[in-house]
Amino acid sequence: MKILVINCGSSSLKYQLIDMDGEQLMAKGLVERIGIEGSRVKHETTGKDKKVIEQDLKDHKDALKIVMDSIIDSEYGAIASLDEIGAVGHRVVHGGEDFADSVIIDEAVIEAIKKNFDVAPLHNPPNIMGIEAVSTLLPNVKQVAVFDTAFHQTMPAKNYIYALPYDTYEDYKIRRYGFHGTSHKYVTERAADMVGKSKDQVNLVTCHLGNGASITAVKEGKSYDTTMGFTPLEGLPMGTRSGNIDPAIITFLMDKKGLDGAGIDNLLNKESGVLGISGVSSDFRDIEEAMANGNQRAELALDVYETDAAKFIAGYFTHFDALEDIDGIVFTAGLGENSAETRANIIKKLSVFGVEIDSEANAMRGEEKIVSTDASSVKVMVIPTNEELMIARDTLNLVK
Repeated sequence: MKILVINCGSSSLKYQLIDMDGEQLMAKGLVERIGIEGSRVKHETTGKDKKVIEQDLKDHKDALKIVMDSIIDSEYGAIASLDEIGAVGHRVVHGGEDFADSVIIDEAVIEAIKKNFDVAPLHNPPNIMGIEAVSTLLPNVKQVAVFDTAFHQTMPAKNYIYALPYDTYEDYKIRRYGFHGTSHKYVTERAADMVGKSKDQVNLVTCHLGNGASITAVKEGKSYDTTMGFTPLEGLPMGTRSGNIDPAIITFLMDKKGLDGAGIDNLLNKESGVLGISGVSSDFRDIEEAMANGNQRAELALDVYETDAAKFIAGYFTHFDALEDIDGIVFTAGLGENSAETRANIIKKLSVFGVEIDSEANAMRGEEKIVSTDASSVKVMVIPTNEELMIARDTLNLVK
């Protein structure tokens, strides 16, 4: 079966067409500036030249129409007819407490996604736009919603409840939800294969480290605790997000800078993190280049990031009875997969636990590999994430 995977942002749309017979990528692409002047589609079919299409697109329906046209184009397309698409899988950011797994989309699911607009105002509305656009363009094709939050619905209450008046949870569902769940689930399954265990037996600390970052304690193959919270702002400092701070800083800065709610939200989500500390960039490649040129604030930004990551990993060790119970630490996502230096710096901070990295094995980018020494108390693995494939797998399992 050929499955189209769609990830809709507010003004963007990423897609992949995957042939699940062998899990082969057939085509992929990105639509940018939807609803904004200067819309552009970057399309690539495996084995063919890339194609860039510049055409104004007023909404996600327009965007998906040009995606469909690109997929079946006789010159640079991947298939002859849209009838070859057996199902469509959608990344949906927030499922709240309604979904602990992926689901086939129906009216009840759509209403539940809309119900969570309040807690994911930047993400769930465009996710619905994508679903509705596919319903119009491919009315007879089944669609599946794969939620970023679903993997974390196995967390026990002690790990998701905040120390706020309990009615804030009862009335407003304020709790830790966690994100990057599809990525954490994918690398958990791959890590289980690498250590020779079934996925319901494996114990891990999985580190999704990139411009957005989260760390998860995986106990017997299930999410037990995670760093992101009610929103993706909590936890590690990230590219532009502050991560954990003293809550009193918020009202202090609102008073000192004259900021309203939108202003402080913008400061914490878009002006903070490694960008805020370094003053250089939110891109870790730029940070590393600035460090090499002697920029001390860039060095400080990366040190804060790596130190906080090590703190969370060390803290999650306490969720297991002994180090011998932990099958591995997994690094994934842009920085985790590609920065040997960041991996080494984080593991060095965990040497008190007997965790050791093999510098020779670690000297690589983007490979699936065990990079710890034989003497290490815990295996250290690098596993490139593949959220699109995880979405396609869930979609296939449900529609079959």
